[in-house]
Amino acid sequence: MTVVEEACTNSEYVVIKALENGVTIIGLTRGKDTKFHHSEKLDKGEVMIAQFTEHTSAIKIRGRAQIFSRHGQVNTID
Repeated sequence: MTVVEEACTNSEYVVIKALENGVTIIGLTRGKDTKFHHSEKLDKGEVMIAQFTEHTSAIKIRGRAQIFSRHGQVNTID
């Protein structure tokens, strides 16, 4: 297993469930300057599994959604 594969295997996952149409999920980069590197739109009931990696240090969620991780469940505020 390469260093990158091992880092990805040990990375944290989160599950995001859209509670309304048009929920936006944005991946933010690591490094000196934080930048957007990926975005997705989910409709009500759709689920996305996201992973923190060597490139992704943060995930921004816009809209009503439930977020599940090993730390518990969080709902966004209306």
